[in-house]
Amino acid sequence: MIKEIFYLLKKELILEWKQKYAFNGLVLYVLSMVVVISLAFVDNMDPQTWNIIYWIILLFVAINAIARSFMAESSGHLMYLYSLAHPASVIIAKIIYNTLLLFFIAVIALIFFQFLGGVKINEPMSLLAITFAGGAALSANLTLVSAISSRAENKTTLQAVLGFPLVVPILLLLIRLSRPLIEGAGGTMATDGDDSLFMLAGITFALVVFSVILFPFVWRE
Repeated sequence: MIKEIFYLLKKELILEWKQKYAFNGLVLYVLSMVVVISLAFVDNMDPQTWNIIYWIILLFVAINAIARSFMAESSGHLMYLYSLAHPASVIIAKIIYNTLLLFFIAVIALIFFQFLGGVKINEPMSLLAITFAGGAALSANLTLVSAISSRAENKTTLQAVLGFPLVVPILLLLIRLSRPLIEGAGGTMATDGDDSLFMLAGITFALVVFSVILFPFVWRE
């Protein structure tokens, strides 16, 4: 299975490298949002507001990037994968790829915000670690939702209905975790960080397990 995951992940990276329009579109979307927000606040953005806006932008990026995980795949390509790899390998490879993609976009957004937003971050590496953990949680949630929605007729509506219940608590946990790392935002990692981090890790682990269990049934259809 590990070998299958490696080759499937390699396939996703090669395809993304050859078809850069999706990645370039996400970068353009992030840059446009950061520039508009920075100009609207004119360097007077409150740290708490910046924290919330940062995660909301990443949520929209995740929805746009991960929604095409299975919806953009042709039936012939899915049938070809079905004959080659185990369903668990396919869903895990998709989750890992979406996590890496979302993390890379998040780093770009963070760099843009640092230059244009004027918000100081106390611990950049800790924020990057939280961003990676949040990307994994969002990817695990939205990848499974994308797989289920791709088999339905009304894909977009079903994706919103299935993804919303877990997106909200994930966002709240990420906002709580990153708040102490931003200068002037208040809060302490010692009091709020441990419980939120364990909850986020638990949600991510549960989503990955559910994906491995449920995806074979969706895959078979």
